[in-house]
Amino acid sequence: MRLSAAFLMLGFAIAQGSVRAQDAASAKMAESVIREWPAGVVTTENKPGVWAYEEGVLLDGMATQWQATATGADFKYIKDAVDKYVTEDGMIRGYPDAHSLDDIEMGRAVLLVYRVTQKPQYYKAAKFVHDQLAAQPRTASGGYWHKQIYPNQMWLDGGYMAEPFRAAYATTFQEPGEFDDIAKQLLLMNEHMRDSKTELLKHGWDESKQMAWADKTTGLSQEVWARAMGWYAMALVDVLDWFPQDHAQRAALIAALNRTMAAVVKYQDSATGLWWQVMDKGGRQGNYREASASSMFVYALAKGVRMGYLPQSYESNARRGWEAIQKTFVSIGSDDLMVLNGTVKVGGLGGAPYRSGKFDYYVGEKTIANDAKGIGAFLLAGSEMAQASTEALGQGKTVLIDAWFNSQTRKNAAGQTELFHYKWNDDADSGFAFFGRALQRYGVKLATEKTAPTAVDLKSAQIYVLVSPDIPAKNPNPHYMDKASGDVIEEWVKAGGVLILMENDVKNSEFEHFNTMSERFGIHFNPVLRNTVENNTWSQATVTVPSGTGVFERPHKAYLKEISTITVSGPAKAIVTDKGDVLMAVSKVGNGTVFAVVDPWLYNEYTDRRNKLPVEYDSFDAAIDLAEWAARQTK
Repeated sequence: MRLSAAFLMLGFAIAQGSVRAQDAASAKMAESVIREWPAGVVTTENKPGVWAYEEGVLLDGMATQWQATATGADFKYIKDAVDKYVTEDGMIRGYPDAHSLDDIEMGRAVLLVYRVTQKPQYYKAAKFVHDQLAAQPRTASGGYWHKQIYPNQMWLDGGYMAEPFRAAYATTFQEPGEFDDIAKQLLLMNEHMRDSKTELLKHGWDESKQMAWADKTTGLSQEVWARAMGWYAMALVDVLDWFPQDHAQRAALIAALNRTMAAVVKYQDSATGLWWQVMDKGGRQGNYREASASSMFVYALAKGVRMGYLPQSYESNARRGWEAIQKTFVSIGSDDLMVLNGTVKVGGLGGAPYRSGKFDYYVGEKTIANDAKGIGAFLLAGSEMAQASTEALGQGKTVLIDAWFNSQTRKNAAGQTELFHYKWNDDADSGFAFFGRALQRYGVKLATEKTAPTAVDLKSAQIYVLVSPDIPAKNPNPHYMDKASGDVIEEWVKAGGVLILMENDVKNSEFEHFNTMSERFGIHFNPVLRNTVENNTWSQATVTVPSGTGVFERPHKAYLKEISTITVSGPAKAIVTDKGDVLMAVSKVGNGTVFAVVDPWLYNEYTDRRNKLPVEYDSFDAAIDLAEWAARQTK
């Protein structure tokens, strides 16, 4: 297929390691998906528009693309795809009755739509998917059968199909006891499915040792199928997003990830940077390099490094793989849509017709163009590689978000009480999920301070964010800033901490007590109301943030609606003013730094580009700049 001139330029830029080009590659693929397969009806699947894991993986890729770029069309695509299945009363049209882990995978997209919209029908649908696992058969050791039709068998595929969804569900709906079994499923694979010679994991394990494909001593299938390893690697990095920091098995999962990716790196093809269909038999006649597995490994490597689970050196392996994927598998059609070639359509064990799990079986499976799970893996990889050039800056650093002075709660769709409003884990309009992701681009770890700040707690953090302190109208039992907390915060800043203060307007936030702390740094928030907006007249809240402020690298068109103002004194200096009012300021105190702004303008409603602001407002880009500045200030 003849490549367009634009794509040739893109490929050259990628070869030069351009972050912008890497963003463009996955963005181009996401745009192509939206154009070619409206609402997730994937025409290359055997049954387009039927609930299936292939579409689920595609939506996983679209989700990470949205979360890395704040391109609202990507989320709309996910929701449209989910809405063709989920009815207004929370039923799922056409859900298969097969007791198959494959059918759990689409639950991730349903749960994401719930977390963003907070609409009960998506909770009901996600709960239905989750409840299917109660009827899933298990092996004697407690591992899920991959499917009811495959008795006593664990397949690596199932780790990805079920466990990231379970982990997200357990976090969202406060079921911490479920993490024990989530860990068990993945660690059973780590213990029983790994080949002691290569350290790679075999595709399947028949605990009963009765299947014809199973080794009569170990119960393992014969070969190492690359995509099966890819499923397992992605399952580990995605489950860890949700796993409690203090869980007893978290360290074991990270160890399993390190062991797995060390083997993956060892078997990366030296000639190309890709991975072979049968991983440990590269170059054997009939074997081929495969797109989906290569994308999965790039994703797991890059994300594992960014999140601090894997050695920094693995970033170069991810980058080499990503560049090779572009050169080898990607083309542009005459319709200007991006095409991903080289994804093997299927791979399994047993069944009818019988699949032996031997070398000839795996290499005999054909590849196709634009396979949904292959494109999903490509988008996952691309979303991570768009962040790979920045992730080292904040490694080993932690940012705390306050949940004490702003400790508002709401009831979720399950009737449980949860913290919300300017919180990292709040994906709705009210949350700071996208600001958190901006910080994570730099390798910074997110944490939450649920008590009044203590010297011990702040010692573990390099950045501390306080946002819109509560008033009784927002929280019947507000916690006001006091002298003890102010003393702790002041000493922490002087020792080198980076403090980010985000006030609000006089109708929505507390000022008198909060100022007793902020004034220590020469920052006084004035309890006024400015920038009210009538009938979406966006210009009434437009603020120009110039470059050269010392905080924001680039100029930004900001939307600061219903705000207060700042009076600076002493060490504080104004960096953004509008109509004579100070709207942003910085103060250097001791070894630390304070940034103050008159609005929490980086919350999701005006950052995720989903449904509110015109596209010229670039709140997410501003969040990325602020995150980089904060990471650079830390000692």
